[in-house]
Amino acid sequence: MRIDEPRPDATVDRYRQARIAHWDRVARDGGDRPGWSGAYHARLIEIYRLLVPPGRRVLELGCGDGDLLAALAPSVGVGVDFSGAMLDRASRRHPGLSFVQADAHDLPLRGPFDVIVLSDLVDDLWDVQRVLEGLAPQCTPRTRVILNSYSRLWEWPLTAARRLGLARPLLDQNWLTVGDISHLLDLAGFERIRSWREILWPFNTPGVAALLNRAVVKLWPLAHLGLTNVVVARPKPGAEGRARQPTVSVVVPARNEAGNILGLFERVPEMGAGTELIFVEGHSTDDTYQAIASAMQAHPGRRAALFRQTGRGKGDAVRLGFEHATGQVLMILDADLTVAPEDLPRFYAALHSGTGEFINGVRLVYPMEGQAMRLLNLAGNKFFGLAFSWMLGQPIKDTLCGTKVLWADDYRLIAANRSYFGDFDPFGDFDLLFGGARLGLKIVDMPIRYRKRMYGQTNIRRFTHGALLLRMLAYAAARLKFV
Repeated sequence: MRIDEPRPDATVDRYRQARIAHWDRVARDGGDRPGWSGAYHARLIEIYRLLVPPGRRVLELGCGDGDLLAALAPSVGVGVDFSGAMLDRASRRHPGLSFVQADAHDLPLRGPFDVIVLSDLVDDLWDVQRVLEGLAPQCTPRTRVILNSYSRLWEWPLTAARRLGLARPLLDQNWLTVGDISHLLDLAGFERIRSWREILWPFNTPGVAALLNRAVVKLWPLAHLGLTNVVVARPKPGAEGRARQPTVSVVVPARNEAGNILGLFERVPEMGAGTELIFVEGHSTDDTYQAIASAMQAHPGRRAALFRQTGRGKGDAVRLGFEHATGQVLMILDADLTVAPEDLPRFYAALHSGTGEFINGVRLVYPMEGQAMRLLNLAGNKFFGLAFSWMLGQPIKDTLCGTKVLWADDYRLIAANRSYFGDFDPFGDFDLLFGGARLGLKIVDMPIRYRKRMYGQTNIRRFTHGALLLRMLAYAAARLKFV
C-alpha cells in the first residue's frame, strides 16, 4: 500500500460488521417486533403515510423488512439495507418493490426520488454527515428528506424496555438532538423545513394510545416528552435553473370589481419569460365581465383570458383559473388592488431563487392605509395566523391575504391529493396552504403594504366567514395535526 493511499479503518469496519450481524440475527429470528416495538412501528407508518402521499418515487435507507416502504404505496419504491437476511425477508414480503443490499454510507444507485426516508437510521450510523451528503445524487430541488430518531429523553426508558424484552435489543446508539440533526443537515447541503415530536405511549393500548399519540403529544408541554423526533428537510436552493426564466400566470378572481379592471391591465408587470392574466368573473351584479372584455380589446399586447365562473366562492374561481393557466409559476391576485400589482415581482423572485416554494403574502407587518382593514378583521387575522402556524409547523403570519404564489408542478400535486381534505374551502387559501404543508413545501411569508379599496365593497362577511374559518381550522387539525 502506498503511503498516500487511505488505510481501511478497522474500527469503522468492526462497527459495520457488528450491525450487519445484529440485523441478520433479528431477521433469522423472524423479525417479529415485541410489544413496544410493534406498536411504535405501527404508529410510525401512520405518521409517514400522512407525510408522503401515494404514488411518489420513494427511497428508504435502512429499510429493514420493507413494511414502511410498502405502506407508502410508492410508484417506484427502492429499499436499501446492508443486512442480506433482512432484505431476503423484505423481498418475500413485498415482491413489488426493489431492494438493494448496500451500506448507506456508499450508495450504489442514482435517483432521482421524490421522497427519501431515514426512519430510525441516523441513530445507528457511523457518520451521519457522510450519509446525508451521499443523498445529493438522489435528489431534485423538490425532493423531501424525512427522518425520525429517538429523543434523548428516552435513552434510559428505552434501555430498560430492551432489557425487559419489551423492545428489540439494539447496539450503542447516536442520541442526537433536533439541533444536532439540523446542523448535520446544514453541513450536508440540506435545509430543515419543520420538526416536531411524536409518540407519547408506545404500547398497543386501545383508546389510550390513540388519545396520547394523536392528540396529547401535540400539546405543550407534553409535546417535549415525545419518543421520536420527526424532521422534514429539502436540498438547499442552488444556482442551477435560476438562469432559466419560467412563464407566469396571474389568476385574478373578480366579482363586482369593474372599476379596478383597467388598473390591473396597466399595473400587473411582465415577469419571467412571459406573463398571462387569467380573469375569472364570478356572478357580478355590475359590469365586471364587460369591463374585462373591453380591457382585453384595448390591450392587445397583453396575454389575457376571461372565464365565467360556474361554481361559487373565490376558491372555486381560483381552481378554474389554475386549470386554464399555462404558466410554470401560478399567482393569485385579488382584483380589489389592495395588494399592489407592482409587488408581484418580489413574490416571483422569492420563488424563482428557491428561497421558498410557496410564497404567502402578509398584510400584518407594515402599517395599513386608513380603513384598509377593520379592527375586528385585523384581530381575527392575527388569531388565525397563530393558529395555523401551530397547526402547520411553519410560521404563517397571515392566512387570508389573497396573494399566494407557487410552482404549477406543486399545485398539480396538491390538486391530485385534494381528496385527502375534500372540497371544504370556499376561499381557496386554505386548500393551498394545507396541501402545500402536507407536501412539505417551504412556506415563506412576503410582507406587503395593504391598501384601502378605491372601488366597490369587500366580499368578506366577518361573522359568517369567521365561523366558517373556525370550522375549517378544526377540520384541518383533525386531518393534519391530530392524526
